[in-house]
Amino acid sequence: MIKFVLMVNRQGQTRLSRYYQPVELSRRAALEADVVRCCLSRQKEQCSFVDYKDFKLVYRQYAALYIVLGVTDSENELSVFELVHNFVEVLDRYFSRVVSSSTIMFNLDRVHIILDEMIQNGHIVETNKSRILAPLTAIDKTADS
Repeated sequence: MIKFVLMVNRQGQTRLSRYYQPVELSRRAALEADVVRCCLSRQKEQCSFVDYKDFKLVYRQYAALYIVLGVTDSENELSVFELVHNFVEVLDRYFSRVVSSSTIMFNLDRVHIILDEMIQNGHIVETNKSRILAPLTAIDKTADS
């Protein structure tokens, strides 16, 4: 099960966070800072899977953007690793350019819709890019009308 999804820049600033298990607001900042520190301090040649407290971190770096998922020990790390790449491909297809930190910040609602189409209640529900983008395509068509 996926516990959370974070998108952070190289400076460690959180650009997107989505929690699938309740975490107190007071603990979120400390958790995010610790998780980001853990992932950013690793070398490029090190594995992208990290044992962290009572769960695992799976992360990928795309230019200056890190995408980090916290998952339970029973989750398949490789499938989550590929999910991250699929998520970035969907973002690239929708925004028609390389996704950057500013793209995420200025289109946070759209990024959340994409993420919600892919993951619900901490479980992967959709990986087909066309199906993931269908609600946004419909929203864009009605907005253009």
